[in-house]
Amino acid sequence: MQNAPLVLASSSRFRQALLDRLQLPYQCHSPDIDETPLDNESPQALVHRLALSKANAVAERFPHHCIIGSDQIALFEGDILGKPHTSERARANLARFSGRKVTFLTGLALVDTRHQRHHVHIEPFEVVFRTLSEQEIERYVALEQPLDSAGSFRMEGLGITLFERLEGRDPNALIGLPLIALCDMLRHVGMNPLATSDATGPETLSAHD
Repeated sequence: MQNAPLVLASSSRFRQALLDRLQLPYQCHSPDIDETPLDNESPQALVHRLALSKANAVAERFPHHCIIGSDQIALFEGDILGKPHTSERARANLARFSGRKVTFLTGLALVDTRHQRHHVHIEPFEVVFRTLSEQEIERYVALEQPLDSAGSFRMEGLGITLFERLEGRDPNALIGLPLIALCDMLRHVGMNPLATSDATGPETLSAHD
């Protein structure tokens, strides 16, 4: 099957770097959605809805494409934690996580606008933090400024220094794009990364192009 154009509904450079690994041509377009949880919405329902909403938000612009949407939350002691947005919140989160286990849920959606179909998968992953000193937390947040990352760390950077161990199928999920699940979805729509020979690299579009 001839490859359909692929679109990543995200402006995240980290998700782009992950998708680059599959060596498929794609475009980027930033979705504009409200990420506020609904009343009494479960964590699983939240990441499912947001991942699908991100893909659907750009579907009208790309009527003959396969669109990838992804969203991530952290779960700790019954709390749903999104992006900290401030250094103070990031430090507070890491202090809470010290010596404890945190569960991450990453929602992944693939919307095929050619056939009006979609697939959604939720990838769980657990991180066990080592015991962190106040000085380590201060230095980590100052160096990496993980203000736009669920869990207040960046797995692809110094975040790895915070952990005792990782538990899960696909560590790429921690960076924001579960590649094992994505490859399975892509194969189902005829976009097997190992069966293509026309990869040309990504073309990035701004939200206003």
